[in-house]
Amino acid sequence: MKRLTIKVCGMSEAENIRAVARLDADWLGFVFYPASPRCVPEGDARATVIRQCMKTKVGVFVNAGMEEMLEKAARYGLDYLQLHGCESPSLCELLRQAGYRVIKAFPVATTADLEQTAAYESCAAYFLFDTKCDTCGGSGKRFDWRTLEAYTGRTPFLLGGGLRPESAEELLRFRHPQWTGVDLNSGFETAPALKHVARLEQFIHRLRNNTKQKTIL
Repeated sequence: MKRLTIKVCGMSEAENIRAVARLDADWLGFVFYPASPRCVPEGDARATVIRQCMKTKVGVFVNAGMEEMLEKAARYGLDYLQLHGCESPSLCELLRQAGYRVIKAFPVATTADLEQTAAYESCAAYFLFDTKCDTCGGSGKRFDWRTLEAYTGRTPFLLGGGLRPESAEELLRFRHPQWTGVDLNSGFETAPALKHVARLEQFIHRLRNNTKQKTIL
C-alpha cells in the first residue's frame, strides 16, 4: 500500500500553523517569496513556530539565490526546497549536494510543458505540476489532468493547481504511475495565508479513508 503524500502550503500566522500541523498532513509548505501574499513574515518568533512543527517542512522559493535558500533552510528547519522559478538543473544539484531534497515546480497547460522535466530528473526528488498562469503559481485554477498522460519520467510528482474540497472525488479516480501526492493551498483558505482547518481536516479524512485500502497505481 502506498500512502498518498498530502502537503498543505502557504500558512503564515502562528496559530493557524499550529492548527494545521495537528492534522494528518505529511508536509507543511512555507512561502519565502516576497511578492506572495502568503510570504512568511520575518522574525525569530515565526521561525521558532515553524521549526517546532513536527512535520516535514518545505520552503517555497522563486528565483532565489543559493545563499538565501540555505540561510532560510537553516533558520526555519526546512527539509525540502520547492522551486517555482527558472532555477537551473545545476542549482538544483548544488542544493541536493548541500543535503536538501528539491521539489521542482512546473506550470502545465499543454504536453509540451512537460518536456522540460527531463533536465531535472537527476537532481529533483519530486516534481510539482501546477496550473500555468501569469504568476508563479497560486492561481486557484486547475489544469486538465489528462495532459499528464504524456509524462513518462521517473521522478514522482505532486499534483497542485486549484484543488478544493470538492476535488476529492476526482482525485480518488485519478491514476498515474508516478503520482505520489497533492499540494493544497488557496482552495482551502478563508483569506490569503489563512487555512480553513475544518475543511482541510474533512478533505484529508476523505482521501485517507478511500485510499488506505487500495494501492495508488
